[in-house]
Amino acid sequence: MDVLKLFQQYVIPNYGRYPIALTHGEGSYVWDAEGNRYLDLFPGWGCGLLGHCPGPVVEAVREQLGRLIHVPNSWYTEVQGQWAKALSERSFGGQAFFCNSGTEANEAAIKLVRLHSTPKHRYKIITFEGSFHGRTLGSLTATAQPKYHEGLGPLMAGFVYAPFGDLDAVARLIDDETAAIMIEPIQGEGGVRIPPDGFLAGLRKLADERDLLLVFDEVQTGFGRTGYWFGYQAAGVTPDIMTLSKALCGGIAGAAMLTTPQIALSLRPGMHAATFGGNPIAARAGIAAIEMIEKQNLLAAALRLGEIFQQRLSELQQQCDLIREIRIRGAMIGMELAIDGTSTVKACLERKLLINCTHGTVIRLLPAMTLTEEQAHQGCDILAEVLKAQATGSSR
Repeated sequence: MDVLKLFQQYVIPNYGRYPIALTHGEGSYVWDAEGNRYLDLFPGWGCGLLGHCPGPVVEAVREQLGRLIHVPNSWYTEVQGQWAKALSERSFGGQAFFCNSGTEANEAAIKLVRLHSTPKHRYKIITFEGSFHGRTLGSLTATAQPKYHEGLGPLMAGFVYAPFGDLDAVARLIDDETAAIMIEPIQGEGGVRIPPDGFLAGLRKLADERDLLLVFDEVQTGFGRTGYWFGYQAAGVTPDIMTLSKALCGGIAGAAMLTTPQIALSLRPGMHAATFGGNPIAARAGIAAIEMIEKQNLLAAALRLGEIFQQRLSELQQQCDLIREIRIRGAMIGMELAIDGTSTVKACLERKLLINCTHGTVIRLLPAMTLTEEQAHQGCDILAEVLKAQATGSSR
């Protein structure tokens, strides 16, 4: 029985899957069961920021597997403490709660906002149209996209949605029940939407003036994606709470919520937990990922990749009227088209290039920081071939 038949019989079909079975990967390449090699500019849905099977992470995990795989958080492990220290030192000096995924980290942040707020009738959180915060019920309600809410009502109370980039609208929505503002420094699934200059700083000012918490969802922007350790550092605006996942452990499942020591006290024992959160495997992978980024100077590499894609895609925009706008921050790349991007993704797949389309018309690339310049140009060449063919009505 082949892989596709196995899935048809035994796996719930809640994902749209391409009819390809991938078998192994290395760097920015991945191979299928027929031996075809693909250049992957969207590795692991953003989790593969260090590429497929990054050597230092693989070796760290292998070594840890022979020592200790899992113990509950009723015990101390040195490696979890070291991981928390490493994240704290590279961010705003806070403390970490560890979990397994971005939506879990955001659920922890939502609970912490409510636990910390005084007086207790303050519980509302302002989020933004086009946002994406996860698929569990609380983070899904925080996600201000109606298409994700269909059939799941009633949703969790307490979320109010503001237009992305409209500071005056945010100010009008704040009332006596508002506890926090929650935002992605750059909207990822929403189309790589970059906020206007001064918007994040304006949110920080509003939060300070109205005694609100400012929460940054850095599940996609965090851990080097934008060329900085965290997206907030590029904007020069520090949040009170920050959530991380995706690239955090070099492809291993892992997530964290960071907050200041003062706010952290509100997450009292018994109020929240994650059975596998901060387990030794994830912790070792997370530390190895940090070491790899620093030893290989990958933050600078992400900025350089952004420059290459900016140049190549801007040149392509001048040659192809299907491209409406290009939005790039480091290795976070969005290209808005005048057409639905599904056919573009399919045509690239036929040419052995893996990319993503989000929000209907936005081609989203989240390449590994280890992508070589040659590979970046190869990917841009294929994109140019596909889009020029589509602009002239040709499929090949």
